[in-house]
Amino acid sequence: MAETKREIERKYAADDSGLPDLTGVAGVAAVLDQGVAELDATYYDTPDLRLAAASITLRRRTGGSDAGWHLKLPVSPGVRDEIRAPLSGTLPPALAALVRSRVRDGEPVPVVRLRSARDVRHLVDADGALLAEVSLDTVRAERLSGGSGTAQWTEIEVELADGGDPAFLDRVDKRLRKAGVRPAKSPSKLARALAETDPGPLDAGAGPGSAGKESSGTEGPGGAGSGKGGGGKKGSSGGHVTAGAYVLAYLREQRDAIVALDPAVRQEVPDAVHSMRVATRRTRSAFRSYAKVLDRAVTDPVGAELKWLAGELGVDRDREVLTAHLTAALDDLPATLVAGPVHDRLHSWARERHGGSRRHLIGVLDSRRYLNLLDALDALLADPPLRRAAAAKPAKVAAKAVRKDVRKLSVLVEQALWLPPGQERDVALHEARKRAKRTRYAAEAGEPALGAPARKLVKSVKSVQKVLGEHQDSVMARTTLGELAAVAHAAGESAFTYGVLYGREEHRAALSEAALPERWEKVRRTTAV
Repeated sequence: MAETKREIERKYAADDSGLPDLTGVAGVAAVLDQGVAELDATYYDTPDLRLAAASITLRRRTGGSDAGWHLKLPVSPGVRDEIRAPLSGTLPPALAALVRSRVRDGEPVPVVRLRSARDVRHLVDADGALLAEVSLDTVRAERLSGGSGTAQWTEIEVELADGGDPAFLDRVDKRLRKAGVRPAKSPSKLARALAETDPGPLDAGAGPGSAGKESSGTEGPGGAGSGKGGGGKKGSSGGHVTAGAYVLAYLREQRDAIVALDPAVRQEVPDAVHSMRVATRRTRSAFRSYAKVLDRAVTDPVGAELKWLAGELGVDRDREVLTAHLTAALDDLPATLVAGPVHDRLHSWARERHGGSRRHLIGVLDSRRYLNLLDALDALLADPPLRRAAAAKPAKVAAKAVRKDVRKLSVLVEQALWLPPGQERDVALHEARKRAKRTRYAAEAGEPALGAPARKLVKSVKSVQKVLGEHQDSVMARTTLGELAAVAHAAGESAFTYGVLYGREEHRAALSEAALPERWEKVRRTTAV
């Protein structure tokens, strides 16, 4: 069984002088010597170092108090989630699943062996509670594949105790700097070992699923990948960034997000499913909105698979949103309007749906179809099907694409507003909602090039999308309430409360429809892109 631990630490270069005296750090009552531990760790990666390129480490370690398999996923600078599994001869399936989106069909192989003598100190407060663990590590590195060579160095590592205040590390940092100790240049032991045991630099774009340096077929992506793109910026070749490079940089961001979110979805990290689903939608939207840049004969098949993935992700996500809404609506009812075991039936429905959809989603992420989709995205970005407009300036192409999407959205909204309330109008409003998302994503992609007008449009379209989303949520809630009421009636229970909730959802839909014209008018006033 794998367990996850949030690791917050800092690393420092060390010399022969050893650990400075840390008893003067504010809050530290004692520095306790824990002795020296002999650690032997073998780090695994693909031959082209895909995990290392993404700042992910996978190791099998013996010695110390936490021997076993460790997978470290980056969270932010100095912060990683360490997923641990018991010591075994082969990579545990639970950890293998968490790196599958990067490894694909590859087999992680031993790349580096690190043997360390770890001299450990515990910093404790007046009550004896652990504040941080400080170690002086003497490291010997040996390259096992992808190169040859050895390296040796000494470093200081300060790891915050579980649940500790990160500000404490600042106080330790201040004391170490005062003693002449400086932060390590490498973010991890593995990164330093790879750099010092092989003459070739680590290619941060190596392998599928990385924030790669795929060929764009035109000038470098420049600012689009960093949120600063647009006309006038220069690419790596010294020329102006083209629309092709600009769109490809945006697509790489979405591809990287899908790959990086895979382990978070598997671990049920809050909002991970939604974020991954958004990345798939943004990618598909860019294929369609920027069809003048990328040939749809190539992108449409990939877009169809992205639609499939978004749908599979939506099974669990939509259930979560609907369950939360119905639970809140039920809790908001006076007790006199609640007849029968409505809470129990709703919770049972949610648990039943969750269990089945959860297993199904993991099956999707383990499927050959999903891995083929990731490979297809990598291939498309490595050899993009650029069209003539790819050579134009980003601002010109983005403005044209956004205006086209706004016109199509206008037709759908106007058609929906002319229809009388009912099922036909519900369907029309749902289609307008989907188009609003695409329009918003197109404007977001063009934002670095278009500036303030695009930002204003994103804001106003998002407002329209929100009210249309509330309307569609009401439609889905009414469908579910009807199903629950039928089951309750068949079981001899009162269906009264479901009817009350149904009526409230109808009122919610009416309010959304009434708010749409005003919000749509704001879009009409902010389309000067």
